[in-house]
Amino acid sequence: MSTHGLEPIDSKFVPRFAQIATFMRAAFREKAEGLDIALYGVPLDWGSSNRDGARQGPAQMREMSRLIRQTHFVTKMQPFKECRIADMGDAAVNPLDLMGSYDSIQNFVAEIVDSGALPLGVGGDHSITLPILRAVAAKHGPLGLLQFDSHPDTHDELLGHRYNHATCFRRGIEEEVVDPKRYVMLGIRGTLYAPDDLDWAYERGVTIITIEDFFEMGVEKTIEKIHEVLGVEPCYLTFDIDGMDPKDAPGTGAPEPGGPSYRECQEVLRGLRGLNLYGADVNEVSPPLDPSGMTALVACNVMFEELCLLADCVKRRGNE
Repeated sequence: MSTHGLEPIDSKFVPRFAQIATFMRAAFREKAEGLDIALYGVPLDWGSSNRDGARQGPAQMREMSRLIRQTHFVTKMQPFKECRIADMGDAAVNPLDLMGSYDSIQNFVAEIVDSGALPLGVGGDHSITLPILRAVAAKHGPLGLLQFDSHPDTHDELLGHRYNHATCFRRGIEEEVVDPKRYVMLGIRGTLYAPDDLDWAYERGVTIITIEDFFEMGVEKTIEKIHEVLGVEPCYLTFDIDGMDPKDAPGTGAPEPGGPSYRECQEVLRGLRGLNLYGADVNEVSPPLDPSGMTALVACNVMFEELCLLADCVKRRGNE
């Protein structure tokens, strides 16, 4: 497929430190028309409850994504050659207005979805996924969801508020943008507020693969379970970087020790080919908590795996 002038900057010929930073050195476009996949940032952490800084995640990830090359090591997929991909900048947000920001994020993503492109976003705290899901579900109906995370994010309230990074997927189920019967949480662990923290999600049919389940099942059976639950209907992939063990990704607001390594997450991501994905995101990277940029670099590699999954979906739908 022709990229129609959307070739990214090639680091083999232009030094990584040169030119303006975009996600993975992609071309910049203000509109999604004509794109297959739109990359964008959501620099908002007003939904965080403790250690913030994730609003700076998109900027640091653009810088660190200079290190990402264009060909997948295992599959040899070249998403920028096979699909029309561009960085659309950041969704408009207001750090003093959470609900208004949700509306502008939803409208921004709706323009991408309505153009026919697949959205690939970078947060921001995890609450930004709720308005994204609203926009994607408005076109494709209630979505299956795969959530890499250490926390369920299905509480009813946190600190007396119903909209934040700990409640976003409960709201998604209540609003019927997420189908709980086709919803998998992966990597859940850590201390709880109360013994019944997971009960609400279990009662609605959510499949929760705790970290104990994951290490008992192993990567292959985990992948099989994900495909079994999500099936062939439209779904969405969200990756909270705290789902990974903090030894690999320390720069996040709510780190939980004892999680999967980057390598294990990478293996699971690579096993997701065949899912009917209509968007993805990676979030909760907080640069002030890891000035070295290594957490952002790890997240950029997660983003590239997600990009290849979305590019595979574009190719498969084009062949139907």
